[in-house]
Amino acid sequence: MKLSEELIWRGFIGQHTFDDLSEIDRGDKIFYWGVDPSSDSMTIGNLAAAILSLHFLRAGHKGILLAGGATGMAGGDPDGKDETRAKIDLETIEKNIAGIKSQFQSIFHGEKFELVNNYDWFREVKYIDFLRDIGWHFSMTQLLDRDFVQNRIGEGGKGINYAEFSYSLIQGYDFLHLFREKGATLQLCAVDQFGNSVSGMQMIRKIEGARADVFGMPLVINKSTGKKFGKSEDGAIWLSAEKTSPYQFYQFWLNVDDAGVIDYLKIYTFLSSEEINALAENHFENPGERAAQRTLAHEVTELVHGRDTVASVERVTRVLFGSADFNDLTDEDLDALAKEIPTVNLREDLTIVDALTESEIASSNSEASRLIKQNAISVSGAKIDADQQIKEKSLIKKGKNQFILVK
Repeated sequence: MKLSEELIWRGFIGQHTFDDLSEIDRGDKIFYWGVDPSSDSMTIGNLAAAILSLHFLRAGHKGILLAGGATGMAGGDPDGKDETRAKIDLETIEKNIAGIKSQFQSIFHGEKFELVNNYDWFREVKYIDFLRDIGWHFSMTQLLDRDFVQNRIGEGGKGINYAEFSYSLIQGYDFLHLFREKGATLQLCAVDQFGNSVSGMQMIRKIEGARADVFGMPLVINKSTGKKFGKSEDGAIWLSAEKTSPYQFYQFWLNVDDAGVIDYLKIYTFLSSEEINALAENHFENPGERAAQRTLAHEVTELVHGRDTVASVERVTRVLFGSADFNDLTDEDLDALAKEIPTVNLREDLTIVDALTESEIASSNSEASRLIKQNAISVSGAKIDADQQIKEKSLIKKGKNQFILVK
């Protein structure tokens, strides 16, 4: 498929300013996509836009990836959800940018792209010059009509401060600067940033008399809940292994809803239409196999965390929830597993009852003994009916999904 056809099929088309979308099939544009450093990690919401950028790169377009040091200092995206953003200091911003750039380099490994930080040019911009050269070209009426502004100043809104209101001009200036210095004529974004991105397009037209375009992808929505995809009970799903462990990351994808899994395969993987259509057919005929979810979890975890890590996570998952042998796990697997389940250190006099109570799986010795007698406990895959000493590393399991690692 041509790029435009593939993006349509995969569900990446939200809003765009092209007269004819087939313009992107020529592979001759320089685009940019940016992330605010409100954290030292991107989320899987950012990952969807990163994959859109990868599609453009692989179709021959040249890419610029922007970490928004200046926009982060100004308070970040004015969505009103995180009022602490404006308090981020430069040292934290720099740490966050380092984390984001590292993820850029990992996800875009093997691709040619340029990394930039908008603080590098904004620190040279003088306020009066910015008002004269940039602010003069913007209509307050148009800015006030933007959805994010209306949501903040309308009835029940939290209000909006001047820094937040100016965000659109700052982001627009990024586009103008990258047009002038790098030849960028296209910005990629999610549709919730479309208005801000159009500011840059208008700036290029008014000041430079040149054509530029914006391509906005839809927000990924969980069909089961109607909410923005990528949130769990514990919050966002991060790309950082420190914020969301590879095991938790894999489990998130493994447990996505049946209604949306095929859409997620199209957006978050590079599997071909033939491969995804085959998975869709199998999914609707045999949903209990969860082949689509297992494929999705494998592909996305490998993209973010690498081949060795996804292999380790899958071994651990097969031991916990399948029939794989506990002894097949490597020391690295055990170290990863120890971060996810209660762990008891092996010692000479340790018994099953001790492990159950010390891990708080059982509240007392008597409850632990009762669970053992009821055949509710297994050790490294074997059911037991009496307490015994633990002499080697083991996996104790209660019921279907409570575990203790002894190591």
